[in-house]
Amino acid sequence: MSQQPFDFKKAYKELYMPKDKPVLVEVPEMKFVMVDGSGDPNDNPDFQEAIEVLYGIAYAVKMSKKEAKQPEGYYDFVVPPLEGLWWSEGPFSLTQRDNWKWTLMIRLPDFVEQDFFQWAVERVRAKKPNLPVDKARLDSFTEGLCVQILHVGPYSTECETMAKVTAFIEHEGLVDLVPTGGKHHEIYLSDPRKSAPEKMKTVLRHPVARKL
Repeated sequence: MSQQPFDFKKAYKELYMPKDKPVLVEVPEMKFVMVDGSGDPNDNPDFQEAIEVLYGIAYAVKMSKKEAKQPEGYYDFVVPPLEGLWWSEGPFSLTQRDNWKWTLMIRLPDFVEQDFFQWAVERVRAKKPNLPVDKARLDSFTEGLCVQILHVGPYSTECETMAKVTAFIEHEGLVDLVPTGGKHHEIYLSDPRKSAPEKMKTVLRHPVARKL
């Protein structure tokens, strides 16, 4: 029997499968392929292009097993869900999108080092020469202490779910770090092209600190 690909969502359920009530989690350092951008994601060619770049590289890493290009420590894996970090120069608002800045990203296994990452980038470039793969970077991200919750429904109703997060933060005596430079974090468990808006699942996460 062949071994099943490693699934980050199943192995780290506390990070990817929260309940619809706020919980406090400690998020460790992880590796990601990342692409930065700005502006409203709706009808934004750069946003759609970034998604294509990320999935292209993530799948090149996964499918390297078929090209005799396996780095040391390679194991097969399920490509993790798309994630997004969101912020703005001024106060961040979920409804005012024109000034948004964002980083889209997909988690990669720890065996991916810079030289192998560059190989994957070149692999995608060879297949899709018009895709701006140079926008992608390999980076580590440590989020630390966070409050997260599962949002079920369209993106337009996230404010209702975030109100629960805000109330939890206040009740627990924590400090929300997003107003002072932290980043609103979303993990997209559903494909909006295939899911009804009312059934879409998104992890919402805010970095927090304990009051001194």
